[in-house]
Parts: sequence; C-alpha cells; structure tokens
Amino acid sequence: MRFDVITLFPEMFSPLTDNGVNARARNKGIWDLHFWNPRDYTHDVHRTVDDRPYGGGPGMVMLAQPLDKAVDEALLARQAQSTSVVPVVLMSPTGRKFNQKMAQEWAESDGAIIICGRYEGIDQRFIDARVTHEISIGDFVLSGGEIAAITVMDSVIRLLPGVLNDNQSAVCDSFHSGLDGLLDSPHYTRPEIYNGQAIPDVLKSGNHKNIERWRREQSLRITAERRPDLIHKARQQGLLDKKDEAYLFSLNTKKQRR
Repeated sequence: MRFDVITLFPEMFSPLTDNGVNARARNKGIWDLHFWNPRDYTHDVHRTVDDRPYGGGPGMVMLAQPLDKAVDEALLARQAQSTSVVPVVLMSPTGRKFNQKMAQEWAESDGAIIICGRYEGIDQRFIDARVTHEISIGDFVLSGGEIAAITVMDSVIRLLPGVLNDNQSAVCDSFHSGLDGLLDSPHYTRPEIYNGQAIPDVLKSGNHKNIERWRREQSLRITAERRPDLIHKARQQGLLDKKDEAYLFSLNTKKQRR
C-alpha cells in the first residue's frame, strides 16, 4: 500500500513513520509514504501558497495552482509504479465522517493521495476539479489536515496483513464489522490482583465458551451504556441473537429497579 501526502509540514508525520508497528511495517515494505510539498511548485521568491479570500473575511486561502501541481506529480509517480486509480482525498471538517468500516475498505485498496489543508481553507475550484473524497475525523476543527491524515492512515495500516503481531487483534477491535460494530470488551493481564481488585473469575476458568459469552455480554453492556446508537444499528441489521436481546433486557430491568 502506498500513501502520497500533500502537506506543508511533512515533519509532522514522524510519529507514524518512526515509531511502533507502523514504522516496522514500513521498513518491511508493507506500506510506503511519499510527501509532496505545495511550496515546491510555486514560482515566486517567497514560495507563496496562500492569499486573501475574495469577498473579505478572516484568514488566508490556499492557492489552487501549487496544489494542482503537487497532485499531478503524485499521480505521475504512482503511474510509474502502478496503473491502479486511487482516490484524491481532502481532510476536511465538512467531509464524510471516517469510521472503522471505511478503514477496512481502505485496507483492501492500493492507498490514496491525501491532501492536508491549512489556513482558512482551500480554493474551491481546486476541490471541485481534483478532489474525489472529503473525509472528516469528527465534528471539530484542527489547525490543519496532518493530524487527521495520521489518524486515518494509522487506522488503515494496522489492518494490513503482517502489521500486527496477531492479525486477530484487529478483528477484535471496537467497531469492527466482524463483531457487529459493537464496542470492545474489557481486557485484563497480570497480576491477578492489583490494588485489591481481582480479575473476573470467568477469565481464569479455562472454559472458552463461557469466556466468549462473558466478553460478548461485556461488549453489549458497554455499548448500551456509551453508544446506544450502535446497539440500535446492530438490531436493525439483525446482528443480535436471542441471547443478546435477553441480556440487554436484563440490563434494562436492573436499571429500572435502581
């Protein structure tokens, strides 16, 4: 998988490229990353990439031409390596909200060209002509698209075969479609007792069927408490069985008794 990132601040991506499983996977050639700085495609002595907005208003707007050239260069570089067509993605608070399902879809692709905006925004004419997807990571605004891009890329890279030591780790994540999109259950490790609190007895039982059921019920409980919308969605899709519904009913009964 290859990512081409158009950014004024490539140094911001060092947490992704220099640390942890992502760095090891990149060194193994599982994924690759290339940067394209819009300043390299300017023609004035100041290497200008922004200007005042038409119509007035606060802030500055990124120029279309340097971004256009950066996308052209990224596409040429990719074409020399592969003929596959990839999306040109703009990280934007007005975009479609990124989720685990999208991460899984991206993990089965050849990557993307990702544009990290800055300042007040980007000339809309560039967006209309070149951007195929606009992606948001939440209902808030950042100073630029770099942190959002890192977040998206990390969520995708960890799903690639060979990145995690155990591929089942990704399958058991919260929101994963293999777990009906519910939140993950709690996890425990040694010591058996910490600060006077012991791990649940079922986890020491060796009965894998009971452990699996306990984890399922914990997942249902946490999701019902924190993200009831995900329970509703799973129910609409017919992903909850009779045991799940009985357990959720018992939770509601206990809640009403309090």
